[in-house]
Amino acid sequence: MEKELQAMLARISPPDREAMEQARALQARLAKPPGSLGRLEDLAVQLAGITGRVHNRMACKHLLVFAADNGVVAQGVSSAPQSVTLMQTVNLTRGKTGASVLAKHFGCGVTVCDVGVNAEIRENAVLDRKIARGTADISEGPAMTRAQALQAIHTGFDLAASAEADVLGVGEMGIGNTTTSSAVLAVLLEADVDRVTGRGGGITDQSFLRKKQVIRRALAVNKPDAADPVDVLQKVGGFDLAAMCGAFLGAAATRRPAVIDGFISAVAALCAFRLCPDVRAYLVPSHASFEIGYRLAMDAMALRPMLLLDMRLGEGSGCPLAFCVLEAACAVMNDMATFDQAGIDDGYLEEIRQGDAFSVEEQS
Repeated sequence: MEKELQAMLARISPPDREAMEQARALQARLAKPPGSLGRLEDLAVQLAGITGRVHNRMACKHLLVFAADNGVVAQGVSSAPQSVTLMQTVNLTRGKTGASVLAKHFGCGVTVCDVGVNAEIRENAVLDRKIARGTADISEGPAMTRAQALQAIHTGFDLAASAEADVLGVGEMGIGNTTTSSAVLAVLLEADVDRVTGRGGGITDQSFLRKKQVIRRALAVNKPDAADPVDVLQKVGGFDLAAMCGAFLGAAATRRPAVIDGFISAVAALCAFRLCPDVRAYLVPSHASFEIGYRLAMDAMALRPMLLLDMRLGEGSGCPLAFCVLEAACAVMNDMATFDQAGIDDGYLEEIRQGDAFSVEEQS
């Protein structure tokens, strides 16, 4: 399995710099003031680097949701019972959750993959890739074996790499996974637990204090190696996190943009980035999660979310919204007129193009 991981990472290449320069050149010829479409222009250039094409379309959009349970819920770190994982995993396939409603509304496909739900799922629409019935309690020992962590990464990679889509979103379903995500982030960033731990789906002050105590105990018991993301996932992560990490790797290996949802998705993306820094070029953050650790994960990858909606649902709910923004970036590149096509002499912009003629400094 270790050799298979290295083979997966070897499939990931840097972005196409020539295509990115061509995209920037086209942006400069479009009939608009320089940089006036802001982040849409940046996204268009990023997409060119990903696909190697200046003109792109997001015709086929797909959300991958990985479901798994976490043994650490036995420590009272979540307000929701573990049974919610099973129910919402099934409901995702029936278009009854927040993420699946948004996906249906915006015409996105959804694949729900069971990599570790602590129950037998009698729903054919849920893809069965179960590794085990939930992880072990990270406060008492490793969440899983290294072989299981590698299996989960491989599962996510294969599912993403084989998906027929122009763009992929990566989400999750698993009670207790803000606890595991905070633990993983604390290790990767060598950060204090207080700085990376939020209240997840909502817990009392007493439960919040317990959650942070449990994470500290998990880190002390397991001593994960920050230099080895697989070791971190194995010891204090979850099957969902590991599979999501693999999905980001799989999207990058097949040169498709991979949309990050919220906090948990961001931590999985950070694991993928630490395994292969070239993955960063393929990552597209969606919304700024309400969770406290989200910003730190973004900063660690030098990424910036597109949307400020105070969302904290998870499930991949931010991905369908981000898909729409990516479609807008493509539309500008594909359909907007150049100065020549619009019959406009752009000579008046030459002086402006020499520097920043748009920013205004605040006067004290």
